[in-house]
Amino acid sequence: MRLVIGNKNYSSWSLRPWLLMRQFGLPFEERLLPLDTPEFRERIPALSPSGRVPVLHDGGRVIWDSLAICEYVNEVHLGGRGWPADPGRRALARSAAAEMHSGFAALRAQLPMNCRRQPSGRCWDAAAEADIRRVQALWADLRREAGEGSFLLGDFGIVDAMFAPVVIRFRSYGVPLSATAAAWCETMAALPAMQAWIEAGVREPWRVGADER
Repeated sequence: MRLVIGNKNYSSWSLRPWLLMRQFGLPFEERLLPLDTPEFRERIPALSPSGRVPVLHDGGRVIWDSLAICEYVNEVHLGGRGWPADPGRRALARSAAAEMHSGFAALRAQLPMNCRRQPSGRCWDAAAEADIRRVQALWADLRREAGEGSFLLGDFGIVDAMFAPVVIRFRSYGVPLSATAAAWCETMAALPAMQAWIEAGVREPWRVGADER
């Protein structure tokens, strides 16, 4: 498999399938195209039907979009382990992942992912604050259903990968967290794969002005 991604410092969409695949120990080749560069614009049309990253190439198959890649990897390479085995928990995990995939526009716009950023005081409005409250309430709901295990629904899975960029956002912007949210963020931040992604992002030389606010 070959996974084409954007900058690790900025590309929240790329982090999701990358983290899932790394955490489960799947072998894959990583190809990074720096965002907002001539190289990206030149090479991406031949790699991704949508013209965006991430995109997965597996044999003759091309899968684009973070959630679609996670679903494909789960079906073809993980034997379903990416979602909880229990149907009720699986439905909750899918609902939460889909909400993250399609929602939280204010959070995305006002707190763009930036691994290098250090907290410098509140810089978001009421709409982003509402997103922040909803994310933490959702995490609390999932953790109540989790039973054993320290991830959102017990064992690590797709739902954790989908919210992984929010961990970086909350830490980079100094967002106040509930005890439940803080504990899960610490669990995620302790993953060697998360640490490797963040460290690589911090070292990258590229800058995207819109995400350096």
